[in-house]
Amino acid sequence: MNRISRRSYIMYFFAFAFFIGLMILFFTMEANSGKWVVKDYNKHLYSNGELLAAGTITDRYGVVLAQTVDGERKYNDDYKVRTATLHVVGDTAGFISTGVHSSMKSQLTGYSLLNGVYKLKKNGTGNDIQLSIDSRLCVTAMDALGNNKGTIGVYNYKTGEVYCAVSLPTYDPYDKPKDIMTDDTGKYEGIYMNRYFSGLYTPGSTFKIVTACCAIDNLIDINTRTFTCNGAWVNKVGNKVTCNGVHGTLNFEQALQHSCNTAFASLAAELGNEKMQKTAEECGFNKKIYVDNFKLATSYYDVSDAYDIDRAWSGIGQYTTLINPCHSTMMVGAIANKTGYTPVPTLIKGKNTSKMNFMGSVSAKKLNQMLRSNVENYYGDNRFPNLVMCGKTGTAEVSGKKPHTWFVGYSQRDDLPLAIVVVCENSGGFGIDVAIPIANTVMQKAYELYVLAYANLGEEG
Repeated sequence: MNRISRRSYIMYFFAFAFFIGLMILFFTMEANSGKWVVKDYNKHLYSNGELLAAGTITDRYGVVLAQTVDGERKYNDDYKVRTATLHVVGDTAGFISTGVHSSMKSQLTGYSLLNGVYKLKKNGTGNDIQLSIDSRLCVTAMDALGNNKGTIGVYNYKTGEVYCAVSLPTYDPYDKPKDIMTDDTGKYEGIYMNRYFSGLYTPGSTFKIVTACCAIDNLIDINTRTFTCNGAWVNKVGNKVTCNGVHGTLNFEQALQHSCNTAFASLAAELGNEKMQKTAEECGFNKKIYVDNFKLATSYYDVSDAYDIDRAWSGIGQYTTLINPCHSTMMVGAIANKTGYTPVPTLIKGKNTSKMNFMGSVSAKKLNQMLRSNVENYYGDNRFPNLVMCGKTGTAEVSGKKPHTWFVGYSQRDDLPLAIVVVCENSGGFGIDVAIPIANTVMQKAYELYVLAYANLGEEG
């Protein structure tokens, strides 16, 4: 009996182990089969490492951006549309990792756990995807950037839809430069990267939005304070943060308008490491943020062990601080909504997304007022006709190179709930002179497409 019992236990053990193995196999296949099937060794999908068979990709108005025709992957016929949307659509070899051809391969090929890629093998195409981007706005943004490297992103802060995500340099997928891999001039640096989603930049004075938020949250008297700017903030041992001018006496709102380094360095120094770190992280720094199937580059802020001079530099967007451009549009989107909440970005038209909290509603409402005052009382509404714009410029110092110029802001119009970021890499100059005109060009196009066009339809109909 003992021998029979032992054999029975052994049989039970092997049966149980077999069952566990089947379960592991099943869950592994369910979790990973979608990735395995779209690997470039699958001859149903690829030829010589190039994706051939997949569904049609269109913009928000149905303009075809990429499709399979007679077993070959084709892009839009218009050169400017191809180059302006390349970083969103992606290349067929997968070098542009955040492009739809890479990040949404499973959806494009019509893969399902039950049927695999049967639909694609039967019909030659997979599932179609309609994106949230507007190819017309992307072309305008690319043209507006001109010869600058950098990015422009436009994000709907009510729905989360990304209308534009242009990154330069770019190239024509029908005429890819042969020297991309061998060039040593820097001409193609980061050419496969969508800078709106994957870029990290020194934010310069755009970070003063975060410092202002920290001050609103922690300093009871901030709205009645005045700051005296003599051209620099100096700590007790003589270390200083130089200012971009000698501003004299300013209140809190005026300090942001004039982007006074003296005021914001002093605020960061006073607020301390813990409070600055806490506010920055509440505003999205050091957090993982996902757009559909890929992760944004994580914005970075760390003053946990900083001295007051380092913290002062961080308060004006220097030190070791880095920000992702898409994250920056989310941050101002939370302000534009006046709630501190904003939708998670998406590239899919009509997709419902969750919301992220960046700050309290009191801070959001105050910052909304201050960013509107920046445009209304300092930059000038004449720089943004018809748009009711709010925003902040930045000039970010980069060691050994010309500074980056920034503008991040949004329209307060109910019929144009769009946030925009412009980053011009190593352009030199100032945000007000370089980035604002570019932002206005793109936002005027958006105004024409989404406000005037609908108004004209109403008059005709």
